[in-house]
Amino acid sequence: MISVFDMFKIGIGPSSSHTVGPMKAGKQFISRLQQQGLFEQTDELRAELFGSLGQTGKGHGTGKAVILGLMGEDPETVDTDSIDKILSQVEQLQLLPLANDKSVKFTREQGITFHRRKTLPAHANAMTLYALQHGELISERTYYSVGGGFILDEDEIQAKNASPATPMKKAPFDFDTAAELVQLCNDNGLSIAALMMANETSQQPEATVRTQLWQIWQTMKQCVDKGCKKEGILPGGLKLRRRAPALQRRLKAESKHNVDPLNTMDWVNLFAMAVNEQNAAGERVVTAPTNGAAGIIPAVLCYYDTFVEKVDEDTCCSFLLTAAAIGILYKKNASISGAEVGCQGEVGVACSMAAAALTEIMGGTVSHVENAAEIGMEHNLGLTCDPVGGLVQVPCIERNAMGAVKAINASRLALRGDGNHKVSLDKVIKTMMDTGKDMRSKYKETAKGGLAVNIVEC
Repeated sequence: MISVFDMFKIGIGPSSSHTVGPMKAGKQFISRLQQQGLFEQTDELRAELFGSLGQTGKGHGTGKAVILGLMGEDPETVDTDSIDKILSQVEQLQLLPLANDKSVKFTREQGITFHRRKTLPAHANAMTLYALQHGELISERTYYSVGGGFILDEDEIQAKNASPATPMKKAPFDFDTAAELVQLCNDNGLSIAALMMANETSQQPEATVRTQLWQIWQTMKQCVDKGCKKEGILPGGLKLRRRAPALQRRLKAESKHNVDPLNTMDWVNLFAMAVNEQNAAGERVVTAPTNGAAGIIPAVLCYYDTFVEKVDEDTCCSFLLTAAAIGILYKKNASISGAEVGCQGEVGVACSMAAAALTEIMGGTVSHVENAAEIGMEHNLGLTCDPVGGLVQVPCIERNAMGAVKAINASRLALRGDGNHKVSLDKVIKTMMDTGKDMRSKYKETAKGGLAVNIVEC
């Protein structure tokens, strides 16, 4: 069983697979050197990035992530305000500071190689790290960033039934499919959130689970608040201006006399774009279930908090636990990697998770929740991942706004029905994976197709 805290992780932007995963891989590689007794002998480090990491890694911040990871930084705790200074020093000195006041060579020419035409067969997001002594290779390891900040090393990805998550031991309600999840809930008289809580509390005290879930929600809210205040141009070269602050000022000014019945939609758009502008700038976000789709779940919960009822601890827990249950189904049976299945695996999955979670806290039955999740994905099938300039900006920021609004509508459609529907969630998950396999590689986070080639960079 995968934990809710595997599906929601506090980290930094702009990409869970291109930033969070590689940072974790870098840190893991250094730990491995220490375990092998090779850390002290190492006097140089190098990295090679393959597939999507090589093709769009520069725009997605993969290089900085590798450097930070090798230095021992963690996505959840790294000081985002100090990153630029750290990278500047590494670039200038061509030295990488490691633990125990040790520094190793890390050159501009060979420190990081971005392979734009090489792909490793096991996964589209691959990286190989090398440790050298006096120019001779003493250790190497290949890692795969499989979406949502999850990583597998070269042995794990070859193993049958390998999971990048830390599996729960003896969880009382293990499920692999939506049908099993619904059946377990019905047989035991539980909501999806209650079932997930039972699994979580089999591993740690309920008070700890609730505190950690509340922290995730607070981090989401802080990201929205900061994104609504921070002005300026997003990094990367597209010269894209942040839109959230101006939109918030306009909505506040209109609030006293606005009679537009769709005004709520404007606020949902604001919440989502504020998060993803923060993500694009490399700021602190919650991976939910990826960074590219990090704005959808916060936007939908902010919608409830603003226009339905204030979110308390119970509501927060129910929402996030339900969303995680749906995300687990996609993680187990399909993919949440844009490089593997396109943006349907990121925005589509987040939309499905948010639709289900909103339905849960709006009082829907287990059948309503499953129906909402199915609607949320069914109408994202085939969504491509074609970031302009390899940046998580166009169309990613607006796409989160669209995904959040779609999630709310999916929930409303489900709640207006009786829970019965022709297409099951399991069928739509299988269809999403099949569609991703059939999708041409240029539409899967390579910046070689779609908007990425039809929009002139300026």
